[in-house]
Amino acid sequence: MTCTRVMIVDDHAMVAEGIEAILETYDDLDVIATVSNGRDAIEQADHLEPDVILLDLNMPGVTGLSATEMILERQPDMRIIILSMHDSPEYISTALSHGAKGYILKDVPTEEIKTAIDCVLKGEQYLCTGAKASLKPTISDGREPLTSREQTILLELAQGKSNREVAESLQISVHTVETHRKNIKRKLGINSTAGLTRYALEHGVLQGTGRL
Repeated sequence: MTCTRVMIVDDHAMVAEGIEAILETYDDLDVIATVSNGRDAIEQADHLEPDVILLDLNMPGVTGLSATEMILERQPDMRIIILSMHDSPEYISTALSHGAKGYILKDVPTEEIKTAIDCVLKGEQYLCTGAKASLKPTISDGREPLTSREQTILLELAQGKSNREVAESLQISVHTVETHRKNIKRKLGINSTAGLTRYALEHGVLQGTGRL
């Protein structure tokens, strides 16, 4: 029997070890690597070529969103499932727009992780029940939509990161971050950084940012 090769990416050892222990109970899954940050995830994905990557969103340095983007630039067919504590629609929609094939909240029943892996291996998208509920259609407020890159930068800024810290995380120039920041303010009709933070709070971007 051919095993599905899985890589786990989470900066909390206990979380990663717990997921690995769960997956090791399935004969058709093989956890080939567990790494603790986005940069190592990018390197190991190139080297090991796993079938599926379970990837945490909030990690120091290169975030889960940035790692997703960079991995898929190198390997467009890679199947990435986001495993996160965040259930706000901004997090979920941004992860999907960056190419993630699945999104699971960390409090799902353990067997649901296996279900998600099986689903994305068949080329389908998988969202846990909580993620689906968060993405229920809402009435448009008429604002110009943010691009996936702008959504990423808003999420970064909402966590209190400076332009330079965002630039380092996303591996872009400070000038590019400043340009995106101006465009975000224009599209949302917001004139200040405090206004961006307030928008993030009101729209759930900052929901549950205390990290596991």
